[in-house]
Amino acid sequence: MTAPPGREDDLPVVLELLDLERVDGGAGPDGTERFVGRHPERTTFSRTFGGQLLAQSLMAAGRTVDGDRYVHSAQTHFIRGGDKRRDLDFTVARLRDGRGFANRRVDVTQDGALVCTMLAAFSGPADGLEHGRALPQVPPPEGLPVFDEALRGYEDPLAVFSGALHPIDLRYAHDPPWVQKGTGEARTENHVWMRPAGEFPDDPHLHAALLAYASDMTVLDTILTRHGLSWGIDRVLAATLNHSLWFHRPARFDRWLLYASTSPVAAGSRGTGTGTFFAPDGTTQASVVQEGVVRYFAPRAPSGT
Repeated sequence: MTAPPGREDDLPVVLELLDLERVDGGAGPDGTERFVGRHPERTTFSRTFGGQLLAQSLMAAGRTVDGDRYVHSAQTHFIRGGDKRRDLDFTVARLRDGRGFANRRVDVTQDGALVCTMLAAFSGPADGLEHGRALPQVPPPEGLPVFDEALRGYEDPLAVFSGALHPIDLRYAHDPPWVQKGTGEARTENHVWMRPAGEFPDDPHLHAALLAYASDMTVLDTILTRHGLSWGIDRVLAATLNHSLWFHRPARFDRWLLYASTSPVAAGSRGTGTGTFFAPDGTTQASVVQEGVVRYFAPRAPSGT
């Protein structure tokens, strides 16, 4: 895998963020284990990116799980925005180590204040019934524009995106929200091909962490696109409240995955986005549900009208 032009250094930066520093070399007297995570030097976000918190939390939890178990679910509640100028403390509690399953809780804090908390469950391989959804019929990723090309002409209103790290190679299978905005159309489903923007070690925890990072991208798009709105162009405030992620199989993110998302409901200044990751052969890899605060400030009518 090769990174899009000009983005060769972005994935290595995120991989370094996921290499958490273990504190005290092992479990503390209460059985918890602690790690320290850092922020990238370059970021356009005012607070810690939620995908970073998801990925780092999964790495912390995975470092405490033995054997060939892989994460199969992770539910995260975001309590407050992280301060991107300070390190993050990750405390992992071993809730259970059974024969088939292991459960962990990860609390992320700064100066003792809780930023978010994750409940993660791990299990080993097992046989059983299988079924899934059909792969949506969309163009293949190879002929689609890379993200920076899709942003061309919109760099100023979407500076928070254009200047951000892009460790994931994103390719919209249709017009992205800011282009759709100009067509006057509405879209109830979004389809984006994704893969890491470069090579990375074949560590199962890294595969899961990078997929978690990617799962926080574009999942809330359809809250806006079904109303014909766009990030950066319309006055929209958004913040993630909670994020649930299920891995139906051991995560493999060394290939293109199609992220298909929609929004079943928005009400009370909150919206919910749901997403599914498909492998090119149609195998369902992971499912996502995310709730966020989404506030739209309609343009004021001209005075005197």
